[in-house]
Amino acid sequence: MKSLRILVFARDPQPGRVKTRLIPSLGEQGALDLYLRLLDRVLGRVRAAGIDHVELWSDREPVSDRLAGLAARHGISGIRIQQGGDLGARMAHALETTLAEGALPVLVGSDLLDLTARHCRDAGAALRGGADAVFAPTLDGGYGLVGLAAPWLEGFVDMPWGGPSVMEETRRRAGAIGLERVELEPLRDLDEPADLALLAEIPELAAWARGGSGEGRPA
Repeated sequence: MKSLRILVFARDPQPGRVKTRLIPSLGEQGALDLYLRLLDRVLGRVRAAGIDHVELWSDREPVSDRLAGLAARHGISGIRIQQGGDLGARMAHALETTLAEGALPVLVGSDLLDLTARHCRDAGAALRGGADAVFAPTLDGGYGLVGLAAPWLEGFVDMPWGGPSVMEETRRRAGAIGLERVELEPLRDLDEPADLALLAEIPELAAWARGGSGEGRPA
């Protein structure tokens, strides 16, 4: 049986580079602080799944001390570097690289509020059970988790990333070639200022969200 590998995609956490749509509400440092908390939370959920192997993939090198520190905190040795021009190319490269190394890849985003260890285990079970692909849609029309049993470059080329039709277009392309896919329960991510209200529902983030109106906290 092939081993399962979880790939956590992350941006190098520097002020002004992460959660840019939240900067008007939080400031650069506040957006960075929230991003790091979300990534830390996702890594904790992934590690709790007891999956064979977990990797953190950074969008640039050299890897920052912040990212290296988070990896070490969660027992992740080594950080790999994303390759490719746009998000689709980078995702395809990471997935295909893992498949070429003999493992089944499940790629997840860094800002998923609802990701649980069960999502990771269910994704692995779907791939090991014969599915060609597994997805966890997000409520904004995209997806926050994707796993593949074989390369599928067509699923990542010329995709309207960041828009509301990503999952719909993915379903259309999968259906056109008879790709057997499994969809897990939807997830929420945090991208827009209106999404900040969701933090009140997350116990470990609610206190941070109530932390005041200065830079680094929601007003």
